[in-house]
Amino acid sequence: MAVTKTLTNFKSRLAGGGARNNLFEVTLPSFPAAAEEFWGEGENESNTKFSFLCKAAQLPASTIASIPVPFRGRELKVAGDRTFEPWTVTIINDEDFGLRTSFEAWMNKLSKLNDATGVTNPTSYMTNAYVKQLGRGATRFSEENSGGESAVLRTYKFYDIFPTNVSAIELSYDSTNTIEEFQVEFQVQYFTIGEAEESAASDDQAGTIQ
Repeated sequence: MAVTKTLTNFKSRLAGGGARNNLFEVTLPSFPAAAEEFWGEGENESNTKFSFLCKAAQLPASTIASIPVPFRGRELKVAGDRTFEPWTVTIINDEDFGLRTSFEAWMNKLSKLNDATGVTNPTSYMTNAYVKQLGRGATRFSEENSGGESAVLRTYKFYDIFPTNVSAIELSYDSTNTIEEFQVEFQVQYFTIGEAEESAASDDQAGTIQ
């Protein structure tokens, strides 16, 4: 017999009231060496602006292909290779065009607009990025938050990324009450998964899956 599940049972198992997809932070601590001149520092520190104006991203999917092995009219499926899908972020465009200019300049280092030349050493045009899932409380499973800090429930670190698409921005006389946005698509070599941290201010990870 199956035990009847009640709303009270469900509530007690929904840890922290459920993770919220609008509580996140994306950071790009540095641009690669070939394009670092376009990533501002000090009062114009680009990573800080990026973490505020990056309005959408994804926690990455995990994909492992299967290999069918025929055997006497049947198929045995065995694990194949892992693949990593492109990672896309959506950015709010402000009037200084700072972030869009940075990503366009990064891509221009890969392949120039006026010819087919560009940097050739992958280490000079790749960098790492982070996306953090934040909690509502100051600590994981806390019942309240007085403000100032949010628990980091999980951190994904993307290794050796580089942009392959900066999307168009549609312009129109018909547009009202809208702010420009654009997307940047990155190629990803692989990622690691860090377990919970106490606060977003900390960059230490425990229980990393790699």
